[in-house]
Amino acid sequence: MEFKAFRVERTDESEFFRSVVTRTVNELPDGPLLVRVHYSSLNYKDALSATGNPGVTREFPHTPGIDAAGEVVSCADGSFQPGDKVIVTGFDLGMETDGGFGQLIRIPSAWAVKLPDGLTLKESMIFGTAGLTAAMSVQELIEGGVTADAGPVLVTGATGGVGSMALAMLARLGYEVVAATGKADEAEYLTDLGAARVIGREEEMAGHEKPMMKAVWAGAVDCVGGPMLSAAVKAMRYGGVVTCCGLVGSPDLPLNVFPFILRGVRLVGVESVACPLPRREKLWGLMAEKWKPENLTGMVEKIGLDGLEEKIQAILKGGLRRRVIIDLEGR
Repeated sequence: MEFKAFRVERTDESEFFRSVVTRTVNELPDGPLLVRVHYSSLNYKDALSATGNPGVTREFPHTPGIDAAGEVVSCADGSFQPGDKVIVTGFDLGMETDGGFGQLIRIPSAWAVKLPDGLTLKESMIFGTAGLTAAMSVQELIEGGVTADAGPVLVTGATGGVGSMALAMLARLGYEVVAATGKADEAEYLTDLGAARVIGREEEMAGHEKPMMKAVWAGAVDCVGGPMLSAAVKAMRYGGVVTCCGLVGSPDLPLNVFPFILRGVRLVGVESVACPLPRREKLWGLMAEKWKPENLTGMVEKIGLDGLEEKIQAILKGGLRRRVIIDLEGR
């Protein structure tokens, strides 16, 4: 059985080149679950894998794509039936295991979640890993007691995949969301997603060098790290919850203990790659119904495998706004 895939190869000089190639199913890694991929999505981690970043992928040739949604072709262990629609995100998909930028993937059954009612395969990839990470962040705020009437909730890095998804979900749930971004020209886009107000990085970080800042936020979803995260923590109201899932600003956190011991602030790390199956299933169910943004399809640009190279270069330069999904079947 032949299929098309976006393949990354390394030369003897450790240079990397990318192309769409024809492969056979026998070239895929072992695994009980064979899935025909209808859609994938483009994430920053995919761009790193495609350009040879050793922190993501070390073995080449390789097919990136940490997200995939499609139909089961076969399942040797009986966990799924042929024709079942499934979502696959996280674990090792697209890292050292050939990923969703190929029309077929073969993986452990435990990596897949059955597509919930209320969600199409295309919509699931508009969410993708970014949406799952955002949903985990929203759930942490809710479980931490941050209600919609508790006060404004900050989202940093709001134009990025996780940030835009978190913003849209929180707005759907009735929260007053303040979007922080370094891209002033994206204010209208963020407002369309549901932001009550859009502020610049400088405004959000003003005074971040102080031990404490004025108590403003009831909660925050931080996708940036570094000084922006520090400022969010220092500006929390009593009992506020801050989730952390990114480091584009910096992996270092200039912070002291005062917000934690004087205001009872909680800082929660969010990591979706190894998220347990029951939590995944619950969150995908919520994204299919109560948390599903009304303008979900307006958050996406669709391309084919032959359009990936251009978008990979764009995401590495911070030049993408909308989510990018890859249609592998030409729908």
